[in-house]
Amino acid sequence: MKYYCMRTSRFLASIPLAALAGTLAIAEPARSADSPKMKMTTPAPEGIATPDELETSIGLLTGFDGVPDAKSTQRVYDQLDLQRATQAFLSTIQIASMYAMEKGMREFGPANTTALLFEDRMDSTALWLTPNTVSVYMAAWMELDDEPMVLETPPNVLGFINNAWFNYVIDFGNAGPDKGKGGKFLILPPDYEGEVPDGYHVARSATRGHWVIWRGFQVDGSTAPAVSATKKNFRMYPLSRKDAPPAMNFINLSGKFHNTIHRMDYGFWEELDGQIQAEPLGGLDPEIRGLLTSIGIEKGKEFAPDARMKRILTDAARIGSVTARALTARPRDDRFYLYPGKRVWTNPFIEGRYDFLLDGGRLLDSRVYMHFYATGITPAMAIKNVGRGSQYAIAYLDSSGNPLDGSKTYKIRLPRDVPAKDFWSFTLYDNQTRAMLQTDQRFPGLDNNREGLRQNADGSFDLYFGPSAPKGWEANWIQTVPGKGWNTILRLYGPLESFYDKSWMPGDPELVE
Repeated sequence: MKYYCMRTSRFLASIPLAALAGTLAIAEPARSADSPKMKMTTPAPEGIATPDELETSIGLLTGFDGVPDAKSTQRVYDQLDLQRATQAFLSTIQIASMYAMEKGMREFGPANTTALLFEDRMDSTALWLTPNTVSVYMAAWMELDDEPMVLETPPNVLGFINNAWFNYVIDFGNAGPDKGKGGKFLILPPDYEGEVPDGYHVARSATRGHWVIWRGFQVDGSTAPAVSATKKNFRMYPLSRKDAPPAMNFINLSGKFHNTIHRMDYGFWEELDGQIQAEPLGGLDPEIRGLLTSIGIEKGKEFAPDARMKRILTDAARIGSVTARALTARPRDDRFYLYPGKRVWTNPFIEGRYDFLLDGGRLLDSRVYMHFYATGITPAMAIKNVGRGSQYAIAYLDSSGNPLDGSKTYKIRLPRDVPAKDFWSFTLYDNQTRAMLQTDQRFPGLDNNREGLRQNADGSFDLYFGPSAPKGWEANWIQTVPGKGWNTILRLYGPLESFYDKSWMPGDPELVE
């Protein structure tokens, strides 16, 4: 009889169960209950033995004296593969997300010489995860070879680099070492041991592919200064080309439909495998690598699941998709809530941990929430930084705990003295895509610089969200879509101490009857 190995499930699947059971039956000795007491027999301590029959959530499991029978072996392997696939899905959303980001960006030109600019801001035709409607977004895909890559960055931006595993590499701009003045950055490829020249802000990365993203700012309502500064200053080239950098191709994406969002069905696994095959595995968590190998995704090997494994992977993607949505819309950990027991507003970063590590342990649900819902890993988005950077409050539910419904009208009250030194804004998102909600409004958002915005006599603001604007409140209204759910982010730019000490709290979305 063949011994069971790591691929037991495939071995079992290739043999008719009846034949396998018959083979096992021939080899079975007498049952343990009938075994005589021997000279060296002692009582077995409680809890060590497993009964020959066990009722479980996956059905009746049976065996002989500690060895599962063929039917139960198949059942537990099916369950094990489903568990591992579901955990692999939840643990690698960030990798599939970066794969989709790269794919979407490369449609407009090659890496290293193409920069994508939203010269008239990003609107809802662009499928990106939770962008805002105020910033001037700009991005490029950087691909390292065997030598370092130079980035020349513009002044007065919030920018950073994330690698192919969606890990933080370095900030540039206002939160970076150039302190908002612009500068030259040198990104070292994996295992690089060559010379590192002076005159650069240096960072080492564990992958080849990188997402380079930066946000410029409007000046008196105009995006032109931010766009001009990027076209004048932004360059990206290998170190060996520093004396003759290649020209950049700047492409305006405003108003152009394109997708950068990963799949949530079986296709997720194919996206994930694509990224695994494209990148060196250094820097990828060994636990994640082990999970992926156990379900057939392995560097240098074809991803070719059989029919049984395809069914399991399809099921795992479905379970994982709903799990990610639950962790995002209805977190069960109070640490996600900005005002536990008082408000519905949440944030994916627990105690500002952008690396999802706390006291040596991985914040698993935090990682899922963040990467399912949004993009971009940088300390500047998570840590307390009074008067600088930005902070985020997210709402999927109304004050009664019900999902926000585009058929209904809601009001959110911001008390006086909103703690934003620079400005505050709201943007609405589609629950399915997590991209901007597509309505009759090109930009599904508003900010305190909106012309005609109405402020209450006590200094507070009432904002309305619904299919149509309440009379007299048109400037304080964002449109929703009947029959569709939505969620929103309140962004505070230059957040002040009253946000951090919780002495200021936004009102919850209140249903307007």
